[in-house]
Amino acid sequence: MHDGGRPFDVEALRRRFPALARRAAGRPAAYLDGPGGTQVPDGVIEAVARTLREGVSNLGGGFPPSAAADAIVADARRAVSDLFGASPQGVVFGQNMTSLTFAMSRALARTWRPGDEIVLTRLDHDANVTPWRLAAAERGVAVRFADFDPADGRLDIEGLEDLLGPRTRLVAVTHASNALGSIPPVKRIVDAAHRSGALAYVDAVHAAPHRSIDVRALGCDVLVASAYKFFGPHTGMMVADEALLDGLEAFKVAPAPGSGPGRWETGTQSFESLAGVTAAVDYLASLGTGDSRRDALRDAMGLIALHEEGLARRFFEGASSIPGITIHGPAPGTSPRAPTFALTLDGIRPADAAARLAAEGIFAWSGHHYAVEATRRLGLLDRGGTLRIGFVHYSTVEEVDRVLEALARMTPPGS
Repeated sequence: MHDGGRPFDVEALRRRFPALARRAAGRPAAYLDGPGGTQVPDGVIEAVARTLREGVSNLGGGFPPSAAADAIVADARRAVSDLFGASPQGVVFGQNMTSLTFAMSRALARTWRPGDEIVLTRLDHDANVTPWRLAAAERGVAVRFADFDPADGRLDIEGLEDLLGPRTRLVAVTHASNALGSIPPVKRIVDAAHRSGALAYVDAVHAAPHRSIDVRALGCDVLVASAYKFFGPHTGMMVADEALLDGLEAFKVAPAPGSGPGRWETGTQSFESLAGVTAAVDYLASLGTGDSRRDALRDAMGLIALHEEGLARRFFEGASSIPGITIHGPAPGTSPRAPTFALTLDGIRPADAAARLAAEGIFAWSGHHYAVEATRRLGLLDRGGTLRIGFVHYSTVEEVDRVLEALARMTPPGS
């Protein structure tokens, strides 16, 4: 669904995703599990396969297969820098966002002192909570939580700002909730953190497939993401201020590089995955136009956002009209949000609802979605969490209507 500007040909781009040809329960499979990971286009599959087929060696060998690995890493850094408007020298790769955040939390904690404070939010994925909480406990640092309104899923920004003080060392915040879809005003939070002398750490894992992100415009010190959420392979990335990376003590083996992003990349990277990262960024850029890859990416993400906003409105309006369904999170148009919805159905456990959808060839997640604090705040952690329905740019109006029809069949009339 795209109601302005150039046409957004969903059916054409879907043909570039082999997994979308899957059939389940006698019908085309509906992948509404994007918040837990997206499918990949053929260009990503070919990039990964080509790297393995042609062969690479480890970095710095000075012979052709090693030079190929050097080029793959350099290309991936440039691709991610274009995606997020950052410097290639600030791009660090790792197994996933979680492992990178544990590494950064451990390094930053060495600069903290007893009595210092950090600010986290109850809206975040646990990967942006537990690493910081564990690091703080080791250093005698207080952890303060910014709350959100369970009625609409909006982060309490004024409350967060009130938590900041002269001993605040870090503010960690999500760019988009992977459970409720809420999008906080990240720029305002970053600016508030800096006014208090704190670093700003932004989890953009869930935002990356839905919105254009500009690290320089946000001004954050560190931004983390994962390629498998934006149509790439399972690889994480950390985009950080170069001076910060060089000024901290990285936990690394002695022969690892002494400067630059390589000193944060433990062991040998997955070169085939990094080739897939570049291919995923190039795929997104191919959906837009512009004089540079960065310009094409901004254009593409604008088109994607328009398409997804239409899907989100259609789903919210339809689900809101079904008796017995509660939608947790902001209504489209009232507050920025990703096309991700957390639902509870009267009399049906989320896991049972997900199983019934799967029986109809509709794939969706249930549970806490690793957003443990958010699910607890909603009072649902011990009640099975929520049913999560998520749309991405390859989702269709037909899939929206199909899941709405399936949900309506689950709820008894007059419930």
